[in-house]
Amino acid sequence: MTKKTILITGCSSGIGEFCAAALKAEGWHVFVTARKADDIARLNAMGFDAFYLDYAVNDSILACLSNVLDITGGTLDALFNNGAYAQAGAVEDVPTDALRAQFEANFFGWHTLSKSVVAIMRKQGHGRIIHCSSILGRVPLPFRGPYVATKFALEGMMLCLKLELAGTPITVSLIEPGAIKSKIAINALPHLEKHIDVENSAHRAAYQLQLKRLRQGGIESRWKPGPEAVMKVLRHALNSHRPRTHYPVTITAKFGLFLQWLLPRWLNYKILAKQG
Repeated sequence: MTKKTILITGCSSGIGEFCAAALKAEGWHVFVTARKADDIARLNAMGFDAFYLDYAVNDSILACLSNVLDITGGTLDALFNNGAYAQAGAVEDVPTDALRAQFEANFFGWHTLSKSVVAIMRKQGHGRIIHCSSILGRVPLPFRGPYVATKFALEGMMLCLKLELAGTPITVSLIEPGAIKSKIAINALPHLEKHIDVENSAHRAAYQLQLKRLRQGGIESRWKPGPEAVMKVLRHALNSHRPRTHYPVTITAKFGLFLQWLLPRWLNYKILAKQG
């Protein structure tokens, strides 16, 4: 194949779909994934090679990658891990099974795909692995414990992978968005309603406020950019001779990191505790 190839997961909407379309327009051969048959059909109609992949279903990960490699002849220039969901809830209220499900989709599946791609990239002698992490992988917020836990774990594991790949032509980057205009907030609603006993929680009032926000599609703000903000740094991670390890995205994300650096921990945590 003459075009550079990339596999992007979670392309049914938002960041994944936008970045896939942008890279396709820039000349990449873009392979995309989704979980629902309707989304896969729509993406195929848009001119993508679209495949089923559910991070919580190990066989689907390996089957998807096999399908991609059949088309490329066994090579892949880049992977953009993107698909995820958010389980909201106070740590004391989240059932352990819900936490396990969050890790299957946001962490273990990413590991399965990433390590499989590393083997391909070692054999071909180059490659770029990029993860759509979150600023919540570096800065915690209340009532987001499961999601924060998966992103902290992802950052730790992939930083270890980066160190282990030192001296090879394979790079690892972490994109860390703050709030982006997408469906992640509204998609979080059924998970919260399913797993959290709001009426009997000590945090009932806070949940009621969050539910109101989620049912309205999240908080609108001029500080919340669209997925083009992620595409800007993804382009750099893919094309730069020296891709960065961390790409914080949005003013609020960068401000959160600045406060983390500037303030003593006790004061930083006191401020964060009020952000639920």
